[in-house]
Amino acid sequence: MFRYIFNRFLHMVVSLFVLISATFFLMKAIPGDPFTSEKKIPEQILQRLYAQYNLDKPVLEQYVLYLKNILKGDLGISMKMLNQDVTHIIGQTFSSSLKLGVVAIIVAIIVGVALGMLAALYHRKLIDNVAMVLAVLGIAVPSFVVASLLQYLLAYHWKIFPVMGFKGPMNYFLPVMALTASPIAVIARLTRSSMLEVLHSDYIKTAKAKGLSWFSIVSRHVLRNGILPVITYVGPMTANIITGSVVIEQIFGIGGIGKQFVQAINTRDYPIIMGITIFYGVILMVARFLTDVAYVAIDPRIKLAGRKGD
Repeated sequence: MFRYIFNRFLHMVVSLFVLISATFFLMKAIPGDPFTSEKKIPEQILQRLYAQYNLDKPVLEQYVLYLKNILKGDLGISMKMLNQDVTHIIGQTFSSSLKLGVVAIIVAIIVGVALGMLAALYHRKLIDNVAMVLAVLGIAVPSFVVASLLQYLLAYHWKIFPVMGFKGPMNYFLPVMALTASPIAVIARLTRSSMLEVLHSDYIKTAKAKGLSWFSIVSRHVLRNGILPVITYVGPMTANIITGSVVIEQIFGIGGIGKQFVQAINTRDYPIIMGITIFYGVILMVARFLTDVAYVAIDPRIKLAGRKGD
């Protein structure tokens, strides 16, 4: 168990190093710099700015300095926002994204698993057909299209929910629906297919023959074994919801980290772009790591596979 977790942690560290390196050199490969603008900056001031942000040094030296700063927990200072530390900017703006993401994750898991269970238990009946139609629509329609339709129908046309903003509980409904449409669909399909396979297994037939109640069979056997593929998906889904809320935050006017990321790209604020990219990468990798650990805890067979294969 320890060796399995250690190997996964080591893979996470190596992946993070690759991400940091790739992000740094991609930023350097982009033509121009953050101080390139239509307004001509005097050469003397430009040289001082380059020296302040180490842009006057060779690229490899800049890279080494950046790695050293990251090891100290320093993501740098914004080149466009006066005296604003990147870590502080992320801390200020991420709270809104985190609140939205946590609610969306909880809703996606509960609704997705419930739909999938109903579809499996009522296979080839009306509930199954309706659930799968909704699942196909959820996967096929992009989140920004769902967001626009929800805004028009529920906010502008029927005036049930606020169009924009993030000030109260009512502001959560539309962005959460837009963010969870695709994850709910994927979870529902995974749950349905997995539980259908479990329901037709021999040990379920044996449990029925022993006289176990249907509720006991579903709760103790079908749900636990059928939920494994969903757990595998929850890790990347968690990261995708939190990091993928950039467009949704823009549409609903939520002042989260996504809005800051878009602004940084438009202004070529390298430290913020690299800092948020690394932050997103850490979230994704930690989510995958925790998913692997959870999978091992639920299915002991993974422990054996991890010990033999790693």
